[in-house]
Amino acid sequence: MEGILHFVAKLTYLSVYSKIFLLVYQPVNFGDDDDFMDNYEPIRESFLKEVAASSSLDALYAVKVKYIGKKGVISELNKALAKLPSEEKPIAGFEIGKLRNEFSAAYDDKESSLKERELSEKLISEQIDVTLPGLTLPIGREHIINKTAGEISAFFASIGYLKATGPEVELDYYNFEALNMPYGHPARDMQDTFYVSDYEVLRTHTSPVQIRTMLACKPPIRIIAPGKVYRSDYDVTHSPMFHQVEGLYIDENISMGELKGTLEHFVKALFGSDVPVRFRASYFPFTEPSMEVDMGCSICSGGGCRVCKGAGWLEIGGCGMVAPEVFDAVRLDYNKFSGFAFGMGVERIAMLKYGIDDIRLFFENHLKFLNQF
Repeated sequence: MEGILHFVAKLTYLSVYSKIFLLVYQPVNFGDDDDFMDNYEPIRESFLKEVAASSSLDALYAVKVKYIGKKGVISELNKALAKLPSEEKPIAGFEIGKLRNEFSAAYDDKESSLKERELSEKLISEQIDVTLPGLTLPIGREHIINKTAGEISAFFASIGYLKATGPEVELDYYNFEALNMPYGHPARDMQDTFYVSDYEVLRTHTSPVQIRTMLACKPPIRIIAPGKVYRSDYDVTHSPMFHQVEGLYIDENISMGELKGTLEHFVKALFGSDVPVRFRASYFPFTEPSMEVDMGCSICSGGGCRVCKGAGWLEIGGCGMVAPEVFDAVRLDYNKFSGFAFGMGVERIAMLKYGIDDIRLFFENHLKFLNQF
């Protein structure tokens, strides 16, 4: 009796799957002679073969769509369940689920294998050779003019001078008149000065800062005034815009000897103790007496060149004792106070310090030139 029941169950099992297969692949025609294994194995063997043959994730995904996509082979078996008798549906559903699980297991294994292979290939193709030289990024640096101005300012700060600044567009009074250059003075000529209006100029020196400081402060005064200045001049040693550092020291009993000692100390600190320095008598309307300060030409070592014009010496600045007319303009008693002033071009100092023979190089912005310093 038990054997008969087992035989009947097997016949039912085969019959259900045979009907599902025919629903998917043929018009509805439930033949009782189809063998279940003959219908199941072709689908199983087919998807296992196609999954194994997939050489990429895209190809593998196409196999997935073919079998378990919305209109896939296994999905169509699910749809066919609705046409089976209710008593046959559980067995058919179980077998379809088993087929789907086998496909998913095969698919997941292959997908994992392909992902590992693609990752390995990507790591090899994108491998970085750490032995290759790295990229050199350009590094900015301080301009040689700012560097030189900083060195000058640092020296005078070390001996007690404070830094003072003022406007570059200056009133005629501070730039000329208060410095003993009244109307009609040659320095006021338009060939030498850039006029903004009848009463305003681009400052021709930083001496106006000295005037403003003496009007605002009481002695003792010890300042330097660095900044840009403007003059109508252009050649290998002159530029229409350049930089100056001027100094002023006002107190009681200040002498010419202190002025000379200060500037000699500056030159030797910046250029070396063996650099010769000389003072020549000169004239400036705002100092009395006045001198030019020269040092031995560092470009030709005194032998003569186009920068020093064959003289072997280069002027680095002017200086002198503050004139009585300037004391009057700032309402200081020159019988009680005395002082000295000096001024120098930053470009000229840089040319001498670094052996540069053309002032125009500072402003042409050639990186090959600027990167040397």
